[in-house]
Amino acid sequence: MATERELAEFLKSVEKRAFKRSVYHVRNDEAALDIVQESMMKLAEHYGHKPADELPMLFQRILSNCTLDWFRRQKTHNALFSNMGDFESANDEGDFDLLETLHASSNPEQNESTESQTDRAQTLRAIESEIQELPARQREAFLLRYWEELDVAETAAAMGCSQGSVKTHCSRAVHALAQALKAKGIQL
Repeated sequence: MATERELAEFLKSVEKRAFKRSVYHVRNDEAALDIVQESMMKLAEHYGHKPADELPMLFQRILSNCTLDWFRRQKTHNALFSNMGDFESANDEGDFDLLETLHASSNPEQNESTESQTDRAQTLRAIESEIQELPARQREAFLLRYWEELDVAETAAAMGCSQGSVKTHCSRAVHALAQALKAKGIQL
């Protein structure tokens, strides 16, 4: 059984990554924040009594379900209220800046030249842009496997699909990203 402290530490450790993952999915800062907050509350309310080692998988599954629920609500909302103002707000990308977030969470080498910092920043922007262009299931599989560092079985459980599907989605995502970045002249 997880103690209150273990639960709080776990939630604190996953909040930023969960937010980034949600922003990649819904492309809206406020909605992503709501999804993460709802997921955290559901984990604490319904599964706070579970052992601490079960919390990561439970949270990933809850986060995926909350994201799917958000898309369902958006689909219903858009079907009911389809006027030009709704279309404009549905396409709003928000102000989320991956580079600012990465810079705040790490200390770049101070000896690094301005040119290499600029090159790295441009590369990160290109990667972020290409990740957002991936189909939803490929993006989810890619982020869970390579961002959240879940193994294939854990990713399959979080996505509610087979391990073979996870491998297929990840492979397609990696190939699509590599091809898109190569087309932009970026070699990793």
